[in-house]
Amino acid sequence: MRYRPSVKYAANPLLASKTPVWRSKFIVAAIAVGFVVLAGRAAYVQVFDNAFFQRQGKVRYVRTFELPGLRGRILDRNGLLLASSVVAPSVWAIPEDVDRDDPQVRAKLRLMAKLLGINMRDLDKKLKNQNKTFIWISREVDEPIARKVAALNIQGIYQTKEYKRQYPDGESVAHVVGFTSIEDNGQEGIELAFDKALAGKPGMQRVIKDRLGHAVESVGETVPPLDGQDIQLSIDSKIQFFAYQTVREAVITNKAKAGSVIVVDAQTGEVLALANYPSFNPNNRSEFNKGQLRNHALTDAFEPGSTMKPVTIASALQLGRITPQTVIDTSPGRLSVSGRTIHDDSNFGVLTVQGVVQKSSNVGATKISQRMKPQEMWNFYNALGFGQRPQITFPGVVGGVVHPWKRWRPIEQATMSYGYGLSASLLQIAHAYTAFAHDGQVLPLTLLKANGPVLGVQVFSPKVAAEVRQMLHMAAAPGGTAPLARTVGYSVGGKTGTAHAQVGKGYASNAYRAWYTGMSPIDKPRIVVSVMINEPRAGRYFGGEVAAPVFSTVVQETLRMLNVSPDLAVTSQIVSAPAVQESF
Repeated sequence: MRYRPSVKYAANPLLASKTPVWRSKFIVAAIAVGFVVLAGRAAYVQVFDNAFFQRQGKVRYVRTFELPGLRGRILDRNGLLLASSVVAPSVWAIPEDVDRDDPQVRAKLRLMAKLLGINMRDLDKKLKNQNKTFIWISREVDEPIARKVAALNIQGIYQTKEYKRQYPDGESVAHVVGFTSIEDNGQEGIELAFDKALAGKPGMQRVIKDRLGHAVESVGETVPPLDGQDIQLSIDSKIQFFAYQTVREAVITNKAKAGSVIVVDAQTGEVLALANYPSFNPNNRSEFNKGQLRNHALTDAFEPGSTMKPVTIASALQLGRITPQTVIDTSPGRLSVSGRTIHDDSNFGVLTVQGVVQKSSNVGATKISQRMKPQEMWNFYNALGFGQRPQITFPGVVGGVVHPWKRWRPIEQATMSYGYGLSASLLQIAHAYTAFAHDGQVLPLTLLKANGPVLGVQVFSPKVAAEVRQMLHMAAAPGGTAPLARTVGYSVGGKTGTAHAQVGKGYASNAYRAWYTGMSPIDKPRIVVSVMINEPRAGRYFGGEVAAPVFSTVVQETLRMLNVSPDLAVTSQIVSAPAVQESF
């Protein structure tokens, strides 16, 4: 039996009715309008406002990475490393890609925070900033920790290669080398002074990343980084370490506020050692404080006390106003100048010029200065570099103060002859003494290794320089102010200095600075060593008691390291006779 539908659809009256023409036209027109709108939008996106959408695409998928250049090394004079850079990965994030609501991701973030030593609240605060497409999580991470972080495989957390500065000698050479910031920019010392040469130039690479953060394609040309230059210093790291240990021990033993020592090659002007205590560890920025960072040997100027007496006497010798045997009557141990009284520690009576240096007589130095005009004294001070910023490449170096000679009154000329009324840094004192050590030529000092002969400025004649050296030798002998400066096997000469510490416009009654500057061997000096101990409080404060022993120890070890042959019989030259108390 054939099936016959009970309903005839073709006979439906709705289908039999005619459709209005306007409706079909409306539908076609609507479709056409929609097409035009979409075409217009496409044209707008692809042509008219293409730059905006290109930028948005780049923000989401294109990353520009700086390729850091390897910072140059800092070497000592023998090529040993004082500062170098090692790879240190840094961890960063795209906050919007980190799903902090996922329990598994949350657990991994807690583990990462623990590995990096970050408080979880601080990490959350960083990752909440959804407006940023780049944020640092931790800089300069140790490689073993960085590998553990990478193994967590947290989406939105990435690493980039950076360099971390390392200082193998730590505290001993910290004030010379300085340190860099976390951005690898020089902040102090040689790192700052030669930052441009050490830093080099960074390169650049642009890449497209997929949604997982993997680089899938380089965009444009990669600019390779340019590594920085190496800087070789005049510093001998072995001499530096020994000098640092010696001055550190002196500061601790004498309960002093601080101490400094400088060792200069008397033939080239190269600084072989420059140490301060207290110091700091440049490998640990978290422990820095301003007091430790201060390089007292270069950045602080003090009244140098009796270390200026040899300069005064050398000036008078050069002008022909005195000879080493000229007699100076210092009785009765005091002298009135412009209504003020200048004192000696004792009544030394009649002294030769040699005796004035040996006994460190203020009265004797004053009477010698009175044989010169103020301008004549000022000319010698100026020629030796006092009152001028040293021509040495180092940040914060001070020039001290020497007032113009036209302003000198008789009492000012008198006090300057024995080291009051002017100021100088320890470096400037060592610089001036190179004139006595180098046949009357004051040598330019340098912290960079010298590559050839050095030309000095002739201030005194070789004869005058030799005469002053003998006076300095006498001052370090029994009967002088610093027999404790003597060493085993090497002849020495030098001058003590003890000065009241300045407080405002006056002087502290119980705070002192102890100085000693000298050279060895005395006939043909190889080194000049200058020592300053600031405010010793263990009962002793004279330069001959506090600073001279540091000089003795540093001289003997330095000359041994430099393979300088002894010029004395190798028997103990240290005597038990007390030092003459210097006048100050």
